[in-house]
Amino acid sequence: MYAITIPEAGGPEALVWAEVPDPVPAAGEVLVEVVAGAVNRADLLQRQGFYDPPPGSSPYPGLECSGRITELGPGVSGWAVGDEVCALLAGGGYAQKVAVPAGQLLPVPKGVDLVAAAALPEVACTVWSNVFMVAHLRPAETLLVHGGSSGIGTMAIQLAKAVGAKVAVTAGSAEKLEACRELGADILINYREQDFAELVTADVILDIMGAKYLERNVDALAVNGRLVIIGLQGGAKGELNLAKMLSKRAAVAATSLRGRPLGEKAAIVAAVREHVWPLLEAGTVRPVVDRTVPMADAAEAHRIVEGSTHVGKVVLTV
Repeated sequence: MYAITIPEAGGPEALVWAEVPDPVPAAGEVLVEVVAGAVNRADLLQRQGFYDPPPGSSPYPGLECSGRITELGPGVSGWAVGDEVCALLAGGGYAQKVAVPAGQLLPVPKGVDLVAAAALPEVACTVWSNVFMVAHLRPAETLLVHGGSSGIGTMAIQLAKAVGAKVAVTAGSAEKLEACRELGADILINYREQDFAELVTADVILDIMGAKYLERNVDALAVNGRLVIIGLQGGAKGELNLAKMLSKRAAVAATSLRGRPLGEKAAIVAAVREHVWPLLEAGTVRPVVDRTVPMADAAEAHRIVEGSTHVGKVVLTV
């Protein structure tokens, strides 16, 4: 088979479409013939040499895919050869085939195109696990999403609105904010011109920036507010005002998805199938795909994501 390899860390040109050995499904795994994958910020970090795959996982980038099952490993039940699926991966999505733990498989939602389904697993699992399983967003509460036009942001807006929450977003252009408004966002903040901490009080904040926003995130939290940090685009080390946290009875959590044990990932995937998939099949929530790019041209897809001109996900097609 062919896969995107990274012989040497570097810029987008470091991604090489090369012939590699076929994966073999181990016990509890299935082999998926990949139809599409999607680009995540973690893939860019891996390409740059800053985010190695967890031990034992595929060395190739790609944290999600869609396709068809071609082989069942020992001990797998509930799935059949030919099933159309999408999957949460620890790596290996930038390839023609990938071995996937059965607990990380999801059926393609009814009414969703197989290619577009590749844009769902990582964002759905990230948003559901953080906004709902960790921060317990409730109806009528306010969610602040940084990077509202990103893949994660576009999913967070839709899921929060689906449960009856109010949504504030930050983004860097009028066009991106308009896209967020069309998805249901109530409060639109251009972070280049406005200070979100002066404009919104949030019960839950989903943050991709880390240190750069830490102080203002705490300022923006409501009493009993919950800040969940899932990215460090603005740095890893900041100063936390514990007195302000105490006065607000607030909480800060920081999580990642890729390196979790299989059982934890399977539990998140099961929750997403239970709670998010019905919303997709009803048309209440939809995948947001900015564009598709041939997988062999993954370098171009990385340039697009690094340029931050896209809304939603950039999808790679085999």
